[in-house]
Amino acid sequence: MRRGSVVAVWIGVQLISWATLPGAAQDGAGLVEEVRERVRTRIEAGEVPGALSADGEPLRARVALSSFYERRAFEPAWIGADGPMPHLDELTTALEAGDLDGLRPGHYHGARIAEALEETRARASAGLPAEPGALADLELLSTDAFLLFASHLSLGRVDPESLDAKWVANRREFDAAAALERGLAEGVRATLAALRPRQALYEGLRTAYERYRALADAGGWPTVPDGPSLEPGARDPRAAAIRRRLAVTGEISAGELSVAGGSDLYDATLERAVRTFQQRHGLGADGVVGPATLAALNVSAADRARTLWLNLERWRWLPADLGRLHVIVNAANFELDVVEDGEEVFTSRVMVGRPFRRTPVFSDRISYLVVSPYWNVPHSLAVQDQVPAQKRDTGYFARVGMRVFQGWGDEAAEIDPATIDWGRLEASRFPYRLRQDPGPLNFLGAVKIMFPNRFNVYLHDTPLREGYQRARRDFSSGCIRVERALELAEFLLRPVPGWDMARMRRAVDARREETVRLASEVPVHLLYMTAWVARDGTVHFREDIYERDGPLETALHGGPPAG
Repeated sequence: MRRGSVVAVWIGVQLISWATLPGAAQDGAGLVEEVRERVRTRIEAGEVPGALSADGEPLRARVALSSFYERRAFEPAWIGADGPMPHLDELTTALEAGDLDGLRPGHYHGARIAEALEETRARASAGLPAEPGALADLELLSTDAFLLFASHLSLGRVDPESLDAKWVANRREFDAAAALERGLAEGVRATLAALRPRQALYEGLRTAYERYRALADAGGWPTVPDGPSLEPGARDPRAAAIRRRLAVTGEISAGELSVAGGSDLYDATLERAVRTFQQRHGLGADGVVGPATLAALNVSAADRARTLWLNLERWRWLPADLGRLHVIVNAANFELDVVEDGEEVFTSRVMVGRPFRRTPVFSDRISYLVVSPYWNVPHSLAVQDQVPAQKRDTGYFARVGMRVFQGWGDEAAEIDPATIDWGRLEASRFPYRLRQDPGPLNFLGAVKIMFPNRFNVYLHDTPLREGYQRARRDFSSGCIRVERALELAEFLLRPVPGWDMARMRRAVDARREETVRLASEVPVHLLYMTAWVARDGTVHFREDIYERDGPLETALHGGPPAG
């Protein structure tokens, strides 16, 4: 080979080597191709579980991320011929705004994406060549951030069943990779905003969360000193402190506060404000500042914001569409509401399960109801409640119309309770089935409203009416006792010919069980919300009777789950 040819080959090799060094000058198309190849190599190497990362941060949406890039032959989504594309700024803005949904930007590489974006632009401003490796990291971090954030905004961050076996999320079909493709075509911020729950009540929660966080950041509200119960008409220095406290959350207006000044009189204006506060917090609205009201007044603004944050997550577990007509039961609020076309058209107080027999959380569809029902007693309730009552009083079953059977179906033999040695029976060896006849003492009352489910819970009436007068109503064995059960049944049967209140009462009086199917199924949602915003904008808080807030908070503080 001639010397000139050798020199030419050597120069060519050096040029190729120099061009592939980090920071080497490249045209736009070459830069995009280099990023594409680095992304492809990284994803293919990351097929080993847990191996996929970028810039030292793990990529968690591994399945959706791989699917997204495979669909587009690994073409970069965020990096173009001139470097980072404008919709990457949209992503960083959306991640920051996600804090108002209770989704922390730090869980979605927020800080690292912003830093990398700034560093890349600083290099460009200084006239330095782009670094394909750094851009590939930025590309992967941004895609992972969108996919995770979109999924959590739409479905929630936490699987509730991992915290509570009696909580079923309504997981919708959601294709995060398709959402990203849509975002790239139609706008990243608008696409993400459309993924959050669209109900006005979610927006209300979001607004309240922002407000209470601002209150907490500003120092919250003054505490009210301990002391004896304070009743209207009394004089106590704490009256002025209560006014100042309620002025922060709006029960007392600025004008009312100015007029009262530092008065120690518990006057009519303050009484009205206290009653409003008690109603917002699920307390007996008697106007007396007793121990429970005082404790609620002194819960900090930061703790109230925390409760709103937790319930934003819970709302994301609900179906996207609750139904034009639907029934909602909030166990934490002990209330049932029927909503039609966005308006509450029926409400009733309810009793829910005791803390050790918690009412489950799920959505279903009411399909039929039973007027004047028998009660086929579940085995657990038979051995835990009914048999002990019979052991204490051998006339109990006869008095309440409880019958004993051996076997099932029409061939089941009825057993005279007087022939059974109840003292020798144990819960682990109970060979009988209990059924209570329809009548005024039947524990299901006049009607049960059915949406068959794996928890075997339903809505029903009850002859035990006194519990409805209490502020806290967790007395049942898991099912929901409805104060206005017959009126609810009448409402649901409006489209069914021939069924009105008069006919239902005749069936109840006849003690004859009748099953009636609804004209069309009605969605029912059993919820557990310890904070929500009413349609009039009023913010409500409730006691965490089932102690579900703590485990959810712990889960939300952890890193986001892998996708």
